[in-house]
Amino acid sequence: MPHSITFSKITWSTPDGHTLLSNLDLSFGSERAGLVGRNGVGKTTLLRLVTGDLTPQAGTVTVDGTLGFLRQSVQVGPEETVASLFGIVEALALLGRAARGEADADDLADADWTLEARLAAALARVGLEAEPDTPLSALSGGQRTRAALAALIFREPDFLLLDEPTNNLDRDGRRAVIDMLAGWRAGAVVVSHDRELLETMDAIVELTTLGATRYGGNWSAYRARKALELSAAHRDLADAEKHAAEVARTMQTIAERKARKDSAGRRKKARGDLPRIMLGAMKERSELTGGANARLAESRQAQAAEAMTAARERIEILQPLTVTVPPTHLPASRMVLRMEGVTAGYLPGNPVIRDLSFAMTGPERVAVTGSNGSGKTTLLALATGQLQPWQGSVRLFTDVAMLDQRVSLLDPALSIRDNFRRINPGADENACRAALARFMFRADAALQTVGSLSGGQLLRAGLAAVLGAATPPPLLILDEPTNHLDIDSIEAVEAGLRAYDGALLVVSHDEPFLEAIGITRRLVLGAG
Repeated sequence: MPHSITFSKITWSTPDGHTLLSNLDLSFGSERAGLVGRNGVGKTTLLRLVTGDLTPQAGTVTVDGTLGFLRQSVQVGPEETVASLFGIVEALALLGRAARGEADADDLADADWTLEARLAAALARVGLEAEPDTPLSALSGGQRTRAALAALIFREPDFLLLDEPTNNLDRDGRRAVIDMLAGWRAGAVVVSHDRELLETMDAIVELTTLGATRYGGNWSAYRARKALELSAAHRDLADAEKHAAEVARTMQTIAERKARKDSAGRRKKARGDLPRIMLGAMKERSELTGGANARLAESRQAQAAEAMTAARERIEILQPLTVTVPPTHLPASRMVLRMEGVTAGYLPGNPVIRDLSFAMTGPERVAVTGSNGSGKTTLLALATGQLQPWQGSVRLFTDVAMLDQRVSLLDPALSIRDNFRRINPGADENACRAALARFMFRADAALQTVGSLSGGQLLRAGLAAVLGAATPPPLLILDEPTNHLDIDSIEAVEAGLRAYDGALLVVSHDEPFLEAIGITRRLVLGAG
């Protein structure tokens, strides 16, 4: 019997009364469905409604099948192990007693002799090597995510509910999760901004403030359909503008014709060659015609304006961000950064980076990759002077700006505008506003306090403050810039970086992102 998840007329609001979901109808079958949409639109809320963590104010959620839910962050207790995450501590202990010859007949009857093999198979499916008694606190955040996912597939649920499963995973971890989902044959609802992962989906469901729209096929099919919708929206806007102009011309012609007839009537009246009763009838017809024409004009113009507004709104929703950035004037032969024989770390005798030599020249775009713990963030700290090497030398030959995952360059207590003026003291108000507008912070949007921004808005504001300067810094350093961003925000960041002509040093595991910004070279840490 097929399994399903069905939302019927669902309405849900935040505690402060903000409506996220309104009269929503949506269903999922035994398919792999990617759930996409802007941050804050309600994707995680949708998953929590399925699990029963949240209760809708109206409507019903019907689940036919068993569920496995992976949250964005895996919380662990100090005593928890991999086995406790799987819920098999007692079952493994029983097998241990049996192996030592300490089990009685009842124990042997209850023993699951396939347990260890199934545990190993589940861990292998997510590419994790760990023993059952490994403390979860000893695993990295990415390893804990993989262990939690293995525990879900170990139970073989009818539906996997995954909330950003590849966040904080290194390249190997992302690949393991992508491969696991590519071979998953039950149902899965996956909230993700990982475009590689979304390529394995059977359908994409886009959640917006207007509701949910289903697109058959994977991410590429969805994007192709969205491109067609954008083209259609531009045509509709052009047609609506043309129709509005035609309406205006037609109503102007009618008004001019009536004015000429009224003028002729006034001339006849002045000559006195028409009977009084006919003059009264002509006046009445003129007034009726004038009123009808006014009502007709108002109706047609309102319809034309409504059509233009609807077309513009569709384009505002679908139109990707494109930005222009002032040039850095970085010469192709200019040395930007040089590290020679660098060894560094945080604990004496335990170097994170050992004997590294590396240089950047001109507007190179270098991706720093490697497994979790290989020293990527350490390298960025060395490049910016936040960390001093134990041995070797680090020389920076240009101005630099760094945007970390928290965009700590910005003061959260200040507005976007005030941060821009603080970072670019030579910019006047007009230059500030123009730069922020290029990154979609127009008018009052530029007055938002940085501490109130979403992750995507925060990074976009940081890019605006750095790249919007009259002369941006020749070197920009980014640490995992796409983590926790929705796809619209990622594409906005990509647009800004494509327009930048300086040097880039980027830590990221997001391959589509690295491809989109034109990476020219890679520095792979932990690979000798």
